[in-house]
Amino acid sequence: MSFRTPRAAVPGLGLGLGLALVAVLAFSGCAAGGGSAGGGSAADPSASTTPGPDATPTTLTVFAAASLTEAFDVLAADFEAQHPDLDVALSYGGSAALAQQIVEGAPVDVFASAAEPQMRVVVEAGLAEDPVVFATNTLELVVPAGNPAAVTELADLADPDLRIALCDPTVPCGAASDALLAEEGVTASPDTLESDVKAVLTKVVLGEVDAALVYRTDARAAGDAVEGIEVPGAASVVNRYPIAAVGAAADRGGAQADAAADFVAFVTGPSGQAALADAGFGAP
Repeated sequence: MSFRTPRAAVPGLGLGLGLALVAVLAFSGCAAGGGSAGGGSAADPSASTTPGPDATPTTLTVFAAASLTEAFDVLAADFEAQHPDLDVALSYGGSAALAQQIVEGAPVDVFASAAEPQMRVVVEAGLAEDPVVFATNTLELVVPAGNPAAVTELADLADPDLRIALCDPTVPCGAASDALLAEEGVTASPDTLESDVKAVLTKVVLGEVDAALVYRTDARAAGDAVEGIEVPGAASVVNRYPIAAVGAAADRGGAQADAAADFVAFVTGPSGQAALADAGFGAP
């Protein structure tokens, strides 16, 4: 292959430089035609690879109660390890707010609530069927490390001089707190009502309040940042946690619906139950 370079196009070009330019252009032209420095050819079937299937994993969106954060982080990682084609996207919050988002059309595949009334909202909207209770939980009194206010019992929550945090009554931990306080005959004087149990726990960890009621699993997850005080009557107020595949998964059909069903089965199965027990949850 050769190129003729008109002198008018490259005025004053010396013979040696002109030949060098011709060689460079010739080499570039051959490469464009499929040659390579290694002697192979891009058109050579033996050097090409057949495109594989789409490697992007299917995303499974899970809405879960805030109190499930640590346990579901572990469960999702274990589930993904067993299902490399799936990517679990977790969203935590107060069960009431999550249920409302689902009813309003959030594209969710699985819902795990901290109590049955919030799941019932989703079921009655026709967006979930046959929820299964997969765990239970009870409340515990917590104080900051060192217990600076010397709190000793549930009755101390009635002390107006103490800074108290509780969950809002519209969320499961708040409803359970109200039930426990009523059962024990204590009229609390909360300084703040939070939207989920993690927000309450944060107030305690930061020392912004002197005491609070949270789930025992959250007190356990906080470690040395808080001190837990058992409440004798807490065992009579038990939160039951239901889980269900949500209609959005079925609407997308196929792999999405199967993945949602598989995740529910995993949570309710032996591996899921072991992880939940490790986090301090009670059996269903």
